[in-house]
Amino acid sequence: MFRALRQAPRLGLQARWNSTASPSTPPLMAKFRSDLKTAMRAKDTDRLNVLRALISETNNSLKTSSPIQTDLQLLALIRKRTAASKDSAQQFLDADRPDLKEKEDKAIAILEEYGSEVKTMPLDELKPIVSEEVAKLKEAGKKIEIGTVLKSLFAPGGALDGKPAERSEVARIAKEAVSSA
Repeated sequence: MFRALRQAPRLGLQARWNSTASPSTPPLMAKFRSDLKTAMRAKDTDRLNVLRALISETNNSLKTSSPIQTDLQLLALIRKRTAASKDSAQQFLDADRPDLKEKEDKAIAILEEYGSEVKTMPLDELKPIVSEEVAKLKEAGKKIEIGTVLKSLFAPGGALDGKPAERSEVARIAKEAVSSA
């Protein structure tokens, strides 16, 4: 029924079909992998569980339409996991489960430790950039809304394009600038 296809002679071309290396991984990811090995050797299960979860979510995101490729995206993931752990810790406290709450508190501490390693632009540098952009939009006669300010700031060639600025912080500053304008 099935006939074997005749193999054409190789012309010296080699292709790697199953590559484990992703196209671009965040620099913090290398630290995660080295810390994972260290945690395995030290049998630090709390750090091991947190790192495995972060690495797993990052690897899973590579299969989606928006893969994690920068440290800022990784910071957003860390903050999301931190918020989830804080919520879980509160629920464990309400359920009178101090053992599970303690475990979540350790995970929160580890996540915050890694979150603090990502360097972002300080607020005192962001405020003048945002207010300058609001003034430009006002001068151009465009409608001043938070969405248009953020689009112009983060657009290719914008004031914050490619800079380590957190979108949530910029959005908060933009909201203040738009309300005062």
